[in-house]
Amino acid sequence: MTYIHRSLERKFLKMSHAFKVVMVTGARQVGKSTMLKHLAQDSGRTYVSMDDGDVRELANRDPKLFFQMYQPPVLIDEVQKAPALFEQIKILCDESEERGRFWLTGSQSKKLMKQAGDSLAGRIGILKMYSLSAKELEGRPDDIPDSYSLSSLLQRKKALPDNNILDVYSRIWEGGMPDMISMDAEIRREYWNSYIDAYLMRDAVDDNGILDTEGFRKFLRACAAFSGELVNYNDLGSAAGVSGSTAKEWAKVLQTMGIIFLLEPYYNNELKRMIKTPKLYFCDTGLCAFLSSWTSRDTLLNGAASGHYLENYVVSEMLRNSSYGEKKVNLNFYRDTNQKEIDLVLEMDGQLHPFEIKRAASPDPKAIRAFSLLAKSGKEIGSGGIICMAAKPFPINADNNLIPVNLL
Repeated sequence: MTYIHRSLERKFLKMSHAFKVVMVTGARQVGKSTMLKHLAQDSGRTYVSMDDGDVRELANRDPKLFFQMYQPPVLIDEVQKAPALFEQIKILCDESEERGRFWLTGSQSKKLMKQAGDSLAGRIGILKMYSLSAKELEGRPDDIPDSYSLSSLLQRKKALPDNNILDVYSRIWEGGMPDMISMDAEIRREYWNSYIDAYLMRDAVDDNGILDTEGFRKFLRACAAFSGELVNYNDLGSAAGVSGSTAKEWAKVLQTMGIIFLLEPYYNNELKRMIKTPKLYFCDTGLCAFLSSWTSRDTLLNGAASGHYLENYVVSEMLRNSSYGEKKVNLNFYRDTNQKEIDLVLEMDGQLHPFEIKRAASPDPKAIRAFSLLAKSGKEIGSGGIICMAAKPFPINADNNLIPVNLL
């Protein structure tokens, strides 16, 4: 299979020049190992995987001997399976000023983050990887926009075809797992079944001590059904046959595993009467669609939930942009106790950029009326608009535009 360049490569290599240890975490099968092995080609860096039982046993029994056999610079795959290595990595870091000596991958878990943070504080940079973005799948450069002005959007449009709803919903339904590229619908179903059984359920039991696997499986499906909505733990728990408090704990587990993320509402001291309940989204829309039994792109496109899936897709693409980019970016949404809402608020360089997300090609310009509520925040309001199925960028007013989904 041809290697697909990842937007995270730039930041990873930069951090490898700054930190002695760099670790890439993320959900299972998103491409962590593939990226690091690609970057390590022709570098003389040793590769070792903790999936090998004999190697793993040595690493946990005798870390000193392990590093005599696998000397830095080294790439250690699935490091969460050999927690005894962290203390020895710390010792080796303190013996040398060399940067980038240790490249690590780890499937995301609370235990792994605690082990790495406790042992390697000040020595390690940690990055999170998601499944493939639309830009990565299309081979486009990592061109995260500095501006959402009309001139900037028109410039970006020059290199891209017109927006197309069929292409967008193909991306949404297929998701971005690297192993699933070019799979047909039948094999895709089997992949997701295997992914849930072999990874998600096993990690739920082994890493998080969840014994009610059937309840957890129902909870996973319930999260897919509630994707794009305000979190209600009682409703999620009821769907899975567990209490609201258990549902809250299980949601944290899925967050830690990199399966879902909770988008927090925007809040500052200048804004009153704001809600504080987050919204639930899936990191990969393909998994979400599978869990909700959407068997094809067209059934999803024509289904009642198609708007929710578009919103999930846009928010997850923006999440990737903000994670991989150079600038510090905060993503939130706005909702007050009067039910006034803005789907997405991006804070960058001291400005707030508001966005609505609509499935229409010609959405009603009135959809941006709530944007004015951000003026009370005390922050400067930057360009924004309606992210939609418009073929090309088009101005709504001086500050806001129709933004084709494929320009993200």
